[in-house]
Amino acid sequence: MLITGAASGIGAATALEVAAQGGTPVLVDCDAAPLADMALRCGPNTLYCVADVTHLDAMHEVVAQTLSVHGQIDVVFANAGVAAFGPLAYVEPSAWRRCVEVNVFGVFNTVRAALPALMQQQGYVLINASVSSFAHPPVMSAYAASKSAVEAMGNSWRIELAAHRVGVGVLHAGWVSTPLVTEGALHPGFVRLRDTMPGPLNGESTAPDAARVIVRAMAKRERRVWLPGWMRILFALRALLHMPFAERQLLRAAPEIEALYLEGLASEGALASSFGPRERERTLQRAQQKS
Repeated sequence: MLITGAASGIGAATALEVAAQGGTPVLVDCDAAPLADMALRCGPNTLYCVADVTHLDAMHEVVAQTLSVHGQIDVVFANAGVAAFGPLAYVEPSAWRRCVEVNVFGVFNTVRAALPALMQQQGYVLINASVSSFAHPPVMSAYAASKSAVEAMGNSWRIELAAHRVGVGVLHAGWVSTPLVTEGALHPGFVRLRDTMPGPLNGESTAPDAARVIVRAMAKRERRVWLPGWMRILFALRALLHMPFAERQLLRAAPEIEALYLEGLASEGALASSFGPRERERTLQRAQQKS
């Protein structure tokens, strides 16, 4: 099983669950040190590849390396993702663009590169679309747009690939206790955004619990995976989420969220205000490599 975004969060927990059940995870991430540590936790012979999913050539190399070691790819979990935060008028444009590049083009590159191998095995693809694919919070337009695109891609590919007996599933997960969510909590505006959500919508699943649901769904080649399970009700009612009554709390909070963002912008700068610490560091490293 090929898993992107495997150094932490849902990807890492899924890798551990696959290994615990006797499967063979292949780990892909752009962060070398934590990826190597996770590979050791999965087993000393676990294959791991450092790659940026936004580069198609890099994903072709990952697939080639996987096939050279294991000879086949049965399942792909296209999970790598980042979040950008900020109002349209102030969010760092490069952060907005990077979010879309990773979350949309990264999924395309991962699935495209692995597709010949998946067709040969009549395998299964699971792509992480998040609840943000149908619930679109303010100041997270890049994340919502990218996850909406990912859901659309999955729906399209499911029909395209059926004749090739390749299954396609879409994961709709709510809040999961991962570094992405933890880093979000460092931003006062993000905290205020979550305060607008009623209790059930604000609850968090643990990464190991999420991984167990995901691996069971993979075994069944499910079309959609809900986390938690009641999210299927919210999905069915998605048209109501952006009716005036449903947006009332967000409309009240939006000016305050923007003000909090501007405070961070003044003290920390655009990049720090738009990205969490890990992606901010990656961005700075990429800039240094180019200079």
